[in-house]
Formats: sequence, structure tokens, C-alpha cells
Amino acid sequence: MTFKEILATVKEKAKEIDGTQTNFLAVQVNLTGENGGVFYVEIKDGKVSAEPYEYNDRSCAITMSPENFLKFLNGKLDPVLAFTTGKLKVDGDVGKALEFSKLVR
Repeated sequence: MTFKEILATVKEKAKEIDGTQTNFLAVQVNLTGENGGVFYVEIKDGKVSAEPYEYNDRSCAITMSPENFLKFLNGKLDPVLAFTTGKLKVDGDVGKALEFSKLVR
């Protein structure tokens, strides 16, 4: 998948996320490699959005390959296992990254 296709998938998934229990969460996603890029997912006032920009005041940033991110998004890659095996890197609050993973699953 291209970066644009991945972002479109994330935007569709964002419509399914119930953000009403979360006051604020901003996660920057850094995709590495050939189809890589940067986007963020923000939950603010119960609304979920995803945009192709860096997020300076983010709660955390996660970095992974596009392939692993899609597996994670589809529930085929456990985030804790991915983190411990080095497939997922977290910069910032690991607890917020875990909260994000629970919301998208």
C-alpha cells in the first residue's frame, strides 16, 4: 500500500473509534521505508481525526514499518509483542501508546 492508501485506511478506521471516554490523545505515527510517511491521530473532545502532518505537542510518537502498522491496525500484530521485539518503537509516553493501541483494536 502507498502512504496515501494507508492514511485513507486510518481515516476510515478513525470513524469507528469511540473517543468519548478520552479527553485528549495525540499520537504521531512515523512509517519507515519505501511507503513511509508521517501522520497523526488526535482524539480531542471525543472526536477522532487523522491528518498527514507532524504533531509537535503529541502525547507520544510510534515508529514502525507500513506492513507492521497495517497488521497492528487490523489486530494481527500485538502492540506489546511488537514493542518488545523491536517492530514498534515509542518516543514519549508508553502508556499513551498503549491507550492508543486499545482504542484502534
